[in-house]
Amino acid sequence: MEELKSIATEQRNPNTLNIDTLSTLEMVKLINQEDHLVAQAVEKVLDQVAAAIDVIAEHVANGGRLIYCGAGTSGRLGILDAVECPPTYSTESETVQCLMAGGYGAIFKAVEGAEDNKDLGVDDMKKISFCSKDVLVGIAASGRTPYVLGCMEYARSLGAPTISVTCCPGSVLDRFADIGIAPAPGPEVVTGSTRMKSGTAQKMVLNMLSTGTMIKLGKVYGNLMVDVKPSNEKLIHRCVTIVCAAAECDEATAIKALEACGYHPKSAIIMVLRDVDAARAQELLCAAEGRVSRALED
Repeated sequence: MEELKSIATEQRNPNTLNIDTLSTLEMVKLINQEDHLVAQAVEKVLDQVAAAIDVIAEHVANGGRLIYCGAGTSGRLGILDAVECPPTYSTESETVQCLMAGGYGAIFKAVEGAEDNKDLGVDDMKKISFCSKDVLVGIAASGRTPYVLGCMEYARSLGAPTISVTCCPGSVLDRFADIGIAPAPGPEVVTGSTRMKSGTAQKMVLNMLSTGTMIKLGKVYGNLMVDVKPSNEKLIHRCVTIVCAAAECDEATAIKALEACGYHPKSAIIMVLRDVDAARAQELLCAAEGRVSRALED
């Protein structure tokens, strides 16, 4: 109990002490005011976020993986970020993963005691054959979750880079990390409900980590997701609009190129702009390490 009293995410918010007596509109305005503090808190840790992106991008480029780990809301945020990478950037499902305390079932329903077990974290790391080529990002709003600490200790024992994403600067998890990212958005609207401001702050950081990594790996051209996987009707249409925008061509031209290269936007863009066939476009991309901008250079 004494330890909980000292944790930033467990403090009472003086601005919301009477939130239960407000009208509905006053209540949501107050929540919104508190949410404004989140982006300001994240802004203060951008140096650490940038450093983390550079480490992750380097390791993934050399065959490593980005592994998140967390419990409760933190774990679910990691899963949300990880599962969006394959359709958005055509990464392999193993490249970005999240370990969740309690396993698959804990995504939907809390598994009692799972987050308090450091050994469970170690076991989960071993199950995915975590190694020194990988990067571990431990997510815990309080910065003290034993499951995450177990994962971090194991990663460090292998010499792998460790990154923490918490909302408590100077936490135990911070001290275990090579790079500690700890935005401090302040006490929650409802005391201890870290799915709110803390969760939003963590989501913003994770968005930057994965998106920044993919940009540095050449999976974005301009601001277009040129490695998108056409796995459904919406994404097939997105491929067409991406090629139209990047190559400044009409839909018919974009569709013709995409059909010739198996709906690979990168190749289609090169085909249109360099006036080459699909095989040559692929050669140019390979020589440019998958980066459209380099493949377009004379």
